Amino acid sequence: MSARKASVARETRETKIRVELDLDGTGHAELDTGIAFLDHMLDQVARHGMIDLLVDCVGDRHIDDHHSVEDIGITVGQALAQAWGDKSGVRRYGHAYVPLDEALARVVVDLSGRPGLEWFVEFSRARIGSFDVDLFREFFQGLVNHAQITLHVDSLRGRNSHHVAETIFKAFGRALRMAVEPDPRASGIPSTKGRL
Repeated sequence: MSARKASVARETRETKIRVELDLDGTGHAELDTGIAFLDHMLDQVARHGMIDLLVDCVGDRHIDDHHSVEDIGITVGQALAQAWGDKSGVRRYGHAYVPLDEALARVVVDLSGRPGLEWFVEFSRARIGSFDVDLFREFFQGLVNHAQITLHVDSLRGRNSHHVAETIFKAFGRALRMAVEPDPRASGIPSTKGRL
């Protein structure tokens, strides 16, 4: 299988973002989004997904974090789509359950070629530090739309909002790792349609 790497730059009037990733990495992350809690969450994706991930963002955070978080999701989604190409030889589906103390999340992914996000997550408070928890859904919606994947995210239990968020991002990394893993028994694209 050829190198599954990508480099994507996105610039608008609201944000300037660079993302580099390697699906076959070691979990190394270089993150400078300007949003410390988002950096912490993206680090979970890299480490648990065994994806090397660089994300650099300069955004209009004097307004709020919304544009940066959403556009980072979009750019990461674009990089994922670029890195896995036609998805030949991958497992396609991935899932993970991840606990953190009292919290438990389930994430299921399908590299379907069709964007779809099912988000069943409730937080006990509106902010984690200064981070608006509504922006987690915006991040994943942007990612799903541009990676062209189906993603189901379920927070099964949890009281501590930090724990809830962290289980979701860890589970996403694990599920993604499973889905993009080369399948030694597969030949071609894992779909009866012949394309994804």
